[in-house]
Amino acid sequence: MPIVQYGDPVLRKKCKVIKEVSEEVKALAERMIEAMNDAEGVGLAAPQVGVDIRLAVVDVSHDPECISFLKINGKNISLEEMENYMPLVFINPELELLKPDLSEKEGCLSIQGVQAKVKRPSVVKAKLPQLDGSIMELESDGLLARAIQHETDHLNGVLFIDRLGAATKVRVNAALKRL
Repeated sequence: MPIVQYGDPVLRKKCKVIKEVSEEVKALAERMIEAMNDAEGVGLAAPQVGVDIRLAVVDVSHDPECISFLKINGKNISLEEMENYMPLVFINPELELLKPDLSEKEGCLSIQGVQAKVKRPSVVKAKLPQLDGSIMELESDGLLARAIQHETDHLNGVLFIDRLGAATKVRVNAALKRL
């Protein structure tokens, strides 16, 4: 499944709410997980594969040390147990952003070769509707919090480059023009 690249208008769309999880949505989620893994990414949103719906996948299980805590539905999950919840597939996310902002390096599968420090809240509390109709309430930090915020931005037509400071934007502009 090809990943849409910078400049494609679908990346700037505010995606449609998923009202019903069809077999097509489930199949798309599976193909997105494959595409994310093939590209060695930690997250992928539906608009990145050309579909403007509020669906995203995230998987940080390759590095359990990338977070310091994980709470799901009010229960503390050990870092060893994290892989039981990955890949994380969610629709129509609602985020509450907590704690002070941290600047960390980000990249994007839709903006190949561009990385920059992005300031984001360090902890996220999220309501993540699942494909089976249940709702996962998740709280975490580190790469998982950053990836959930990054993919949710995609669902709102926002790219990580939109969150860069002025000086950093100037620095990455030449690379963006080449793309």
